[in-house]
Amino acid sequence: MAKPTPVATAEEAAAMRRRLRRLVAAVAAGSADAEAFDEAAGALAALRDTELGPRKEHRAGAGGGRKASPEATVPEQFLCPISSEIMRDPVVLASGQTYDRRFIQEWLNAGNRTCPQTQQVLSNTILIPNHLVRSMISQWCTENEVTLPPVENQEDDLLTNNERKTFSKLFDRIAASSNLSDQREAIKDLRLLTKCNSSLRAAIGEKPESISQMVSVLSNPELEHNEEAVEDMVTTILNLSIHEGNKKIIGDDLLAIPFLIRALQSGTMEARSNAAAAIFSLSALNSNKEKIGELGGMRPLVDLLEHGSMIAKKDAASAIFNLCMLHENKSRATKSGVIDVTLKAISDDSLVDESLAILALLSSDHETVEEIGETGGVASMLRIIKEDQCKRNKENAAAVLFSICMYDRRKLHEVAEDEKLNGSLTSLAQNGTSRARRKASGILDKLKRTMHHTHYSC
Repeated sequence: MAKPTPVATAEEAAAMRRRLRRLVAAVAAGSADAEAFDEAAGALAALRDTELGPRKEHRAGAGGGRKASPEATVPEQFLCPISSEIMRDPVVLASGQTYDRRFIQEWLNAGNRTCPQTQQVLSNTILIPNHLVRSMISQWCTENEVTLPPVENQEDDLLTNNERKTFSKLFDRIAASSNLSDQREAIKDLRLLTKCNSSLRAAIGEKPESISQMVSVLSNPELEHNEEAVEDMVTTILNLSIHEGNKKIIGDDLLAIPFLIRALQSGTMEARSNAAAAIFSLSALNSNKEKIGELGGMRPLVDLLEHGSMIAKKDAASAIFNLCMLHENKSRATKSGVIDVTLKAISDDSLVDESLAILALLSSDHETVEEIGETGGVASMLRIIKEDQCKRNKENAAAVLFSICMYDRRKLHEVAEDEKLNGSLTSLAQNGTSRARRKASGILDKLKRTMHHTHYSC
């Protein structure tokens, strides 16, 4: 019998984590030697075995529950693409891919700015909790008697007294200085510090009123129309919003969200892009989704999606998608013209992935589905199903087309004619993802029933 692996105490595990952070920081800074790389690899392996136990097959029995069976194999979408382990804290990267937080955070901390799966250059490094996947994993674990270790707190950086003093001095310079040049410089300094120093972001939690004090400074006409100062302020709020504890503080502030929306409407392209990224980050909370929608954030986001730079468009698409997870914002997005903008993007082969994801999310709304169908959506979705090589895009197109066919029987004739010529839905029903197969089969069943009724009514 194999000798059992000794279980480390909580203090030993915490010490391992601290040692690993120091080693990773050295590697990222380029100051590590060969021994440091070996030590980092050893520390990571030791910490993994301490928290998850020795690596096993991805079966339900791996968590110490009932005996594994073929039916209990872990669904692929529950596994982190980096670690191949069940995700304990799934988060969404700007590329739209989901990872376990601690592993993707290590990837980003090492200086990488691409998505490990798609190699797409990231417009931002914000990580948004994927509550749907986390809920599905929790349900699956309960059903299969799998127990996962608790999630480690990712924001355990301690705020030092020196950092508190630095923070206070900067805010004093921003809020109280009579020298405009000094105020602008202090805003820029805060932007840089909150970008580089994760623990400093936590300081806002100790002085939540600082948000209003900071934003109100820009009511001074000489600063309000200073593009660089506005850009720096927007980016500072974005940096602060990355800290989970700050999302509610910023969202509850009376000035922060209106300021971001104004920047979306009239700032430089970088300011507009970072404002969209900040709204994306803040919209992780439903209360913030509601406020952003009520305060008119949707229309400038849709405008940025249409007219922004490529990075800005991606930030806007991410924000719109997140906001539309709240039902009330779906109607706001439709009224703001998001259907025309996304369908045009698909037609131009620009932002196809993001546009299809937005349309698939909106397709649960009757008003939206009608507009998609009336503005050429059927032809666009059929073209994606026929020609696009991305399985997820085909899946989203099938979801949109399914909703159109369920809501509007008049569009079935167009779908039926295309199916006779190309058989795209039949192929998707056989070879697509699980969701794509269900949607394609549902459309085909609807076509059969409609043709049967038409035959007998003649």
